[in-house]
Amino acid sequence: MAIGYKQMLAEADKVVQSVSVDEAAGLQDDPQVVMVDIRDPRELEREGMIPDAFHAPRGMLEFWIDPESPYHKPRFAEDKTYVFYCASGWRSLLAARLAKEMGLDARSMRGGFGDWRKAGHAVATRPAKG
Repeated sequence: MAIGYKQMLAEADKVVQSVSVDEAAGLQDDPQVVMVDIRDPRELEREGMIPDAFHAPRGMLEFWIDPESPYHKPRFAEDKTYVFYCASGWRSLLAARLAKEMGLDARSMRGGFGDWRKAGHAVATRPAKG
């Protein structure tokens, strides 16, 4: 029988360490931590992003992490902790589980960028491309 997203999130939550937006804000200046925004580029253009976060679209994540992929990004080859975030925390929880399975020290930010903004943390603008 197929599983649904709720079961997938529950299973990911068992193996992924999640951090609150306030904990993530405290990690923001740590040189051993990379904040990873996995939202769609249109979301970043519309809503902004965490300052100095690395943008890695969810659809390319596996290819950007794998060093054998022709799309590999060296940013994912660093010995760092990666804190993934999305709009609400669901996509980032699944992304962090995937990244962990691929060998990264991965976390997920609970509540996502929506809670980040509500908490009053800094937001950087991302200009539209094109």
